Amino acid sequence: MGNKKKKNNKNILSGKVYEKELARLQIELVKLQEWIKTKGLRIMVLFEGRDAAGKGGVIKRITESLNPRICRVVALGVPTEKEKTQWYFQRYVAHFPAAGEMVLFDRSWYNRAGVERVMDFCTEAQYQEFLRTCPEFERMLIRSGILLIKYWFSVSDEEQEKRFQARLTDPTKRWKLSPMDLESRSKWVEYSKAKDVMFAHTDIKQAPWYVVNADDKKKARLNCISHLLSIVPYEDMTPGPIELPPRQENTGYVRPPISDQTFVPEIY
Repeated sequence: MGNKKKKNNKNILSGKVYEKELARLQIELVKLQEWIKTKGLRIMVLFEGRDAAGKGGVIKRITESLNPRICRVVALGVPTEKEKTQWYFQRYVAHFPAAGEMVLFDRSWYNRAGVERVMDFCTEAQYQEFLRTCPEFERMLIRSGILLIKYWFSVSDEEQEKRFQARLTDPTKRWKLSPMDLESRSKWVEYSKAKDVMFAHTDIKQAPWYVVNADDKKKARLNCISHLLSIVPYEDMTPGPIELPPRQENTGYVRPPISDQTFVPEIY
């Protein structure tokens, strides 16, 4: 049997430190949001990785303090029959950011290099065409002024199995285990090979892959958010103190009877 690494207690991130750092980074994200809006930036962030690697968790922490009109999440489902006949990138292009927007893709066009390749959802010709055209497609986006950032969340097979088992016992997480997720457990090596080939073709200078060590969820979230903030140069555009205007005085307005309204039952 191989030697297992012992956990170093000194490297364990306490909940208190995690919450403090997350709060600090979320304030910086709000500052970044104002910069994006003011400067009319177009930012696109891709989150890829194995199932249960923690992509959704970091996306949730990024967006929970931001304006959904400026920072939005795109998580596309299985392509429709019509979409299958379109140019492969077409359905993703429809969700690209306009000026003053940041779009977070919870999985992206890299489905073709991952799940579609491993599960034989695309032909060999379609796969090879993707590997050829994807780098040029991304260079075209960058030339158009879009800032493209790509994250790969790396998780060990032991940690992924641990998270799968946790989802089996947690009713609020069981929906995360799709039939595809379960089938992927038997294709760990195939997914690893597919990822290696994908990196070899698409880890380009203009849009490199940034790998996030995701075995520790809390550290992965903080590290990813911190890196995202470092990638986009921004300035603090927080407005100064705001003084609320006086409320309008009641000059004879009479509210209708409360009995005319339907209230939510006060169970709690």
